[in-house]
Amino acid sequence: MPPEDPTKDRTEKQDEVIAMHPAESGMQVGRALLHALHNAGISVLYQDRQMKTVWARNMSAPWASETADGKDLLSPAQAERIRAVKLKVIESGNADQLELSIPGSQGVRWFQLWIDADCGDTGEVLGVVTTMVDTTEQKRREQTLKTLLREVSHRSKNLLAIIQSIATQTGRYTETLGDFLARFRGRLQSLASSQDLVTSSNWRGAALQELVSGQVGRYSADLARSLRFAGDNPYLNPNAALHIGLAMHELAVNSVSYGALSRPDGHVEVSARLEPESGTSPSLLLTWTEAVGDAPRNEKRFGSVALERVVPMSLNGSATLQIGKNRMEYRLTVPHGNFETD
Repeated sequence: MPPEDPTKDRTEKQDEVIAMHPAESGMQVGRALLHALHNAGISVLYQDRQMKTVWARNMSAPWASETADGKDLLSPAQAERIRAVKLKVIESGNADQLELSIPGSQGVRWFQLWIDADCGDTGEVLGVVTTMVDTTEQKRREQTLKTLLREVSHRSKNLLAIIQSIATQTGRYTETLGDFLARFRGRLQSLASSQDLVTSSNWRGAALQELVSGQVGRYSADLARSLRFAGDNPYLNPNAALHIGLAMHELAVNSVSYGALSRPDGHVEVSARLEPESGTSPSLLLTWTEAVGDAPRNEKRFGSVALERVVPMSLNGSATLQIGKNRMEYRLTVPHGNFETD
């Protein structure tokens, strides 16, 4: 005699418990399905072969109309397009689908329509079932993603162009490979620091004071002592943040080598002032001042080229670099299109 199945009694008991519950009724199933349709934003319409409505469920706008076919809200061309697809499905028995965009008071709404033939036991088409799903949010997410990807592509190309320029200019003003690698690495790290601020703001840009503090802080153990920032704090757009960050990097490196930050008690002063201009939006005047030591003044280096040419040209602004006997001053004028003040 074969051994008894140990799960048999348990299965039979489970079946008995299930049988004790009330049987599913059509009304219960119908209510559950209506909740599901409503929560999923799905409308369902059943029509016979003559395109007369037999029943409809969850027919919210734009499908809720006297004809239950959306004709009161759809354009004539869209209504005719839907009708043609339904007639084709009734004739062939093959399912079809289409996508519609419908303008409304709150913008364009998108719908995906599935049109299926309802066939009897003999295969004869009895009617047509139209399932309408609101895909507006999905479409908006897709469009937002496409916009973001285009923006990322654009920003990436700009960033690569900046890196290429830095590499070219750094190579032009260095004599040894070791010197080139050290300077290029420092400039890339500066660029990465500014880029982190831009990325964390969802590509909006960076606040000027945060940008300056980040660049100077990379070369100072006590930022509160070594940097004195005063004045306005506009929000720079991404391009301005990257280039002004590069300028602050070059000034900080120079200061560590020859200027105030080379001394334990030294500090630099950075001021930002919005200067109104008649008939136009105010420009930003950014000034860096510090006491300096014996810095090389006759030799052109990438640092001075970046400060006097590369950065102002990239911002459509202007700049001056003045190195006196005991003082250095850098003044950068930034047009209003590079920042926000609100």
